[in-house]
Amino acid sequence: MLLCYITDSSQFPGTEPEKRQRLLQKITECASAGVDYIQLREKDLSTRDLEQLALQAMSALPRNSPAKLLINSRADVALACGAHGVHLPAVDLAVGDARGIFARCGRTAVIGVSTHSLDEVSHAEAAGADFTVFGPVFEKNGKANPAGLDMLRRLCHRLGASAASMPILALGGITAENAGRCMEAGAAGIAAIRLFQENDVASLVKRFRQN
Repeated sequence: MLLCYITDSSQFPGTEPEKRQRLLQKITECASAGVDYIQLREKDLSTRDLEQLALQAMSALPRNSPAKLLINSRADVALACGAHGVHLPAVDLAVGDARGIFARCGRTAVIGVSTHSLDEVSHAEAAGADFTVFGPVFEKNGKANPAGLDMLRRLCHRLGASAASMPILALGGITAENAGRCMEAGAAGIAAIRLFQENDVASLVKRFRQN
């Protein structure tokens, strides 16, 4: 079961420095607990501030941790801070172009892609993405999405996602209670913000990986 923590420091209480410190602590917590991917998704930061945070995030990863830090959308920042790759929105830099940017610098990269439809998932797979995050499954922006789980099930069935080389991670209103339904639908794992930021991650990972 693949796990992806998507960051959002704005959801933490306190001043901006306190939020950043809490975010870095959560990154360390997730990496130590066995979360596979950490997507640094701090959209409101300037390039300089994002690069500084990304450098701090890389330093926050425990030594020899298998966790991969992915920078949202910015291959240049990922290269500058030594991150493991990028996560691309559905309409953004092409997977092949992003991989080429890393290759020209003598680097390999993990590349994830956000998707919202069967066509987008198929395109990400054909383009050679390492994984895709599909959503919303249960909710988006606090609003329920009754058709999301069925859509996840249908696209996993269509693509043979449970056995394919490109894993599909479910996103959108994922909780400890409903994550299993995503796996039953064929997802290879889950991605979330609040689930990881508001809970003890070690306990979550133990619960997920035992099932």
